[in-house]
Amino acid sequence: MECKRIIMNYTVPPGVEDLEDLTGFLWESLPEEIISRCDDLVIAVEEVADDTTLDDLDVEDPYELLALYKDGKEISPGVERKVASEDDVLVLYRRPLLDMWCDTQEDLQNLIRQAVIEELGRYFDFSEEDIEEMTGRHYQGLL
Repeated sequence: MECKRIIMNYTVPPGVEDLEDLTGFLWESLPEEIISRCDDLVIAVEEVADDTTLDDLDVEDPYELLALYKDGKEISPGVERKVASEDDVLVLYRRPLLDMWCDTQEDLQNLIRQAVIEELGRYFDFSEEDIEEMTGRHYQGLL
């Protein structure tokens, strides 16, 4: 498999489109255990979680929520329709990710990859040990 790299050199914070592009690129680096469960998953980037989402998840600080998997059958957390009427969506929250990037000074690609693996891993009931192992794997020169 060919190794790809995106070189980022921002003079302004990366925007929604930048993060969508980066996440699309990073998708290839995710562990097979995650990718195999994500047929037709839509990736969306929003600035921060809305108040309704924060209330449903009982999250007080919107900067604590980096990503959220929304099942197409789910009306709200824990309440599902019998048939999916929407796509499954992984929402990444731009402002919290950028805030963490500034605070930790880690590589943005690695932070996004870790957030995606942790959110999908928890949704698909992987153990914390499995999630930690998956985030630590070296994929295509990204880490």
